[in-house]
Amino acid sequence: MGLRPTTEARILDAAEDLFFTRGIAATPIDAVTARAGVSAATLYRGYPSKESLLAAALERRQRSWRAGWDAAVERAGGAEERLLAIFDALETFRDRPRGSRWCAFLGAAAEYAEAPPEVASAVRDDTAGMRAHLTELAVPVSGAEGAAELAERLLILVSGDLAMRLREPGYGSSRARSTAAIVVAAARSDRAARAEG
Repeated sequence: MGLRPTTEARILDAAEDLFFTRGIAATPIDAVTARAGVSAATLYRGYPSKESLLAAALERRQRSWRAGWDAAVERAGGAEERLLAIFDALETFRDRPRGSRWCAFLGAAAEYAEAPPEVASAVRDDTAGMRAHLTELAVPVSGAEGAAELAERLLILVSGDLAMRLREPGYGSSRARSTAAIVVAAARSDRAARAEG
């Protein structure tokens, strides 16, 4: 028997609030059940382990993040702005009620020397999803031949931006975005040079 959607939402809300502010190792399941107002038996009916609960919270967070990123892309103007919209989405996402000090996926990866399979899979899927979407958005700027490299460079800037939020609370994405704009302009120039050569 699964969980009712309202119960599942309460459990995931509690897990997200606690795991991504206090830390995963520092948060016992008892704290999650108390925050969610459910029994341990109810929680374990939906999530057989702390790791499966963490993976579910990460997967839900990834869907929410992607929806916010897609909305930022839709609001953007040309191809370069659509590519840089990831930094606008990071600002918006951080300011949401369940925003955290930095990236929940980086935090989860950092807490384990060797992440359990379900957690490693959630982190891998998030990274692969960002890489694929950035690559798709990069094609109009750098051409198909340069898109993967441009996406990789932007992914590094996104990760650095997220890490700076942990080092300096309140750190904004404007520096990362302006640095990314330089990288994007260089990729466009490289494409033009390839076309001429």
